[in-house]
Amino acid sequence: MATFLFLFNSWASDSSMGTLISTLMYLSFILFILFGQKIQLWTMLWNMSGALKKLEFMSSEAKALTVKTLKEIGRSKEDLTPRLNVLLEHFLISPVDMDPAGIVWKFDHLLDVRDSKFKDDVRMLAPEADEVQINNLENLVEGALALNTIYRVVRHFYLLGRKTQSFYLILQLQMILPLVMQEAEALVGATKAFALGQPIGDGIGPLVASKLMRNSEKRKVEKDIVVSEVELEGRRVLALKAEGPGGNVGKPGDAIRQLIEERNGQISMVLMIDAAVKFEGEKTGDISEGIGAAIGGVGTERFKIEEEVSKFKIPLHALIVKESIQEAIMPMRKEIAEAADRVISRIKTIIKERTREADTVIVAGIGNTIGIGQ
Repeated sequence: MATFLFLFNSWASDSSMGTLISTLMYLSFILFILFGQKIQLWTMLWNMSGALKKLEFMSSEAKALTVKTLKEIGRSKEDLTPRLNVLLEHFLISPVDMDPAGIVWKFDHLLDVRDSKFKDDVRMLAPEADEVQINNLENLVEGALALNTIYRVVRHFYLLGRKTQSFYLILQLQMILPLVMQEAEALVGATKAFALGQPIGDGIGPLVASKLMRNSEKRKVEKDIVVSEVELEGRRVLALKAEGPGGNVGKPGDAIRQLIEERNGQISMVLMIDAAVKFEGEKTGDISEGIGAAIGGVGTERFKIEEEVSKFKIPLHALIVKESIQEAIMPMRKEIAEAADRVISRIKTIIKERTREADTVIVAGIGNTIGIGQ
């Protein structure tokens, strides 16, 4: 009898526990159906709140580094933060594109005005800086501006999503947030490189041109571009790059156009070298060969080059060095620097196979020349 009572009590106890667990499971299922999206929304907002705080810290760190560097180089004792804050919200309004004819030259003019104004503002913040330092400081302020812009945009959509409780708005932001954070971390590294005047990954084109120019006479053409005439494989090579070692990209489109017109179009080939974003899984420093104008930016310089080579029917070749978007703006890695000699070897092969002896070839090293001399 005692054994029967014990088994009955155990069964009753197990049955009650099972009922309780089943009830909790049903309640959880119902709550998830009714409030699952809200729970996901709160979770995403909580995750993004942490990312936003990190972005704010990065932006503040870049701003503090910029102020410190400006004071050290410019030897200024005044508080530069208010004037820097104005620069960090600088913007450019694109020209009207309803009538596309002539938009390139409008855009080019606005970019010139913006560049001139930005340099003047930096010069006022660091009056004791020389031209090389002004270029580096301009790059530093640009990096801080980019970080500040990323922070403001992410904050805008985060607050808007939280205010409207829009699940799909927050979902889209969460999907791109890992890429945004990667770019922000790379910009932090870039600001440190600009502050110290170190070469960055995007400088592989100027590095190649600098190696070709070594021990030869140079002259300045157009805006912030230097060119040198060297002999390579029995050909006359006009190697050009932005003027260094300050952070500078110059206007290679104008320079190439000037060199072509100086020789009445008697150019056998234009060969451009630049960094390019690699696919995931590809090796940093690998080289690819192609056709076309290898140059980034808004497209004004590429337009000028394409117009000029089309006018004179000049072949336009390109060599790119693969790197990630983060590696392009961070201090130059060893794999990228070592690719320069391999690029020169490929240049020799191309001009030997595609041109004849005594021909004239333009080799343009495209990119930011910070930390890379002539």
